[in-house]
Amino acid sequence: MSVTTGRLLVAEPMLGDPNFDRTVVLVLDHGRHGAMGLVLNRPTDLPVAAALPDWATVVCDPAVVHVGGPVEGESGWCLARAPGLGAPERFAPVLGDVGLVDLELDPLEVATSVSAARLYAGYSGWGPGQLEHELAQDAWFVVDAEPDDPFLPDGPALWRRILARQPEPLARLATFPLDPSLN
Repeated sequence: MSVTTGRLLVAEPMLGDPNFDRTVVLVLDHGRHGAMGLVLNRPTDLPVAAALPDWATVVCDPAVVHVGGPVEGESGWCLARAPGLGAPERFAPVLGDVGLVDLELDPLEVATSVSAARLYAGYSGWGPGQLEHELAQDAWFVVDAEPDDPFLPDGPALWRRILARQPEPLARLATFPLDPSLN
């Protein structure tokens, strides 16, 4: 499968990079300039109410900031779903009615036009050809995303959920142990 905006990158279980161990990344952009995305399944312990109090009533549970990736950890991102409610201004679609929302907007206005939102610190980025090289090394599985994926409360279990819904033999990897040497 090819990598395009709105697809998921699912880390191969033996990837070996602690930044991406068992992660699910939603691709936000991919082209000859490189690629970028947000890790969907790395919640932190930092409540949104402590980081950006005005956004606390907009985000879905768990209402914590998520790690979007290892690049520019101080940058903030808002992924939101605006199903049939009319997307907020400065909404950049990524997957159907799921897209990025400008954090400079008034959160109260955003709340009236989204059904779910999640905040991320940092993002995942690849330079030109870097992701293609990793794909050639079988470091990632490219799979279709579903609009609910970014907003599921699964946290680390999302990796298994996404793999389990794939056709065989990929679905078998959902049961891959954390440490295969213990089997």
